[in-house]
Amino acid sequence: MIANRGIRAPKINVEAVINPGAKIKRLEDEVRFTDTFANRVKLADAYLEAGLTDKAIEIYKNSLTGAFAENEHVMAQLIVAYFQKGQYNEVVPIAKKLYKLPQFARSKAHILYAKSLEFTYQTEQAENEFKLMKGRYSYFEPRYEYGLFLTRAGRDEDAWQIFTDMLNEQAHLSPVERKSNRVWFAKAKDELKKLAAVRKTA
Repeated sequence: MIANRGIRAPKINVEAVINPGAKIKRLEDEVRFTDTFANRVKLADAYLEAGLTDKAIEIYKNSLTGAFAENEHVMAQLIVAYFQKGQYNEVVPIAKKLYKLPQFARSKAHILYAKSLEFTYQTEQAENEFKLMKGRYSYFEPRYEYGLFLTRAGRDEDAWQIFTDMLNEQAHLSPVERKSNRVWFAKAKDELKKLAAVRKTA
């Protein structure tokens, strides 16, 4: 079989897939050789991706100084790291610093902020944040998370409506949009099955 030379395979970071430890060691060496803000953050990102969350947090915190004291990427990554550690009280003040940035509105950090408000017993504020992330034919991840929030609050009918709306919109999206959001549709379908099972036993 002759390979089609006209089609180029997507570039994959083989080093990271086969041996994530090798990638981390290389980045650690780069920091030792050239201790710059960019190199430190790349290392912290690799630590976070590898589940070495404490190491990532330490670097992120130490990097927020001088001209980089309010670096958006580092603060957003800190939100992810603290959330993973269950340190929700640490997430909230950092998120408030990013809150007025236009890109924060539909970001992963915003979702984690809303969930952190919920997990620190600020339920009303949490729901307000989830509502800000709603929108038809889009924003499926935050809407799915809002549905979970409603389920945790015992508001099964409201959650059912959220998940049902998501799935009803699926047919009206472009193939690219459907593909990029298919994980959220699958998760919404799973939640509807769980809610249906609860209805049957009620």
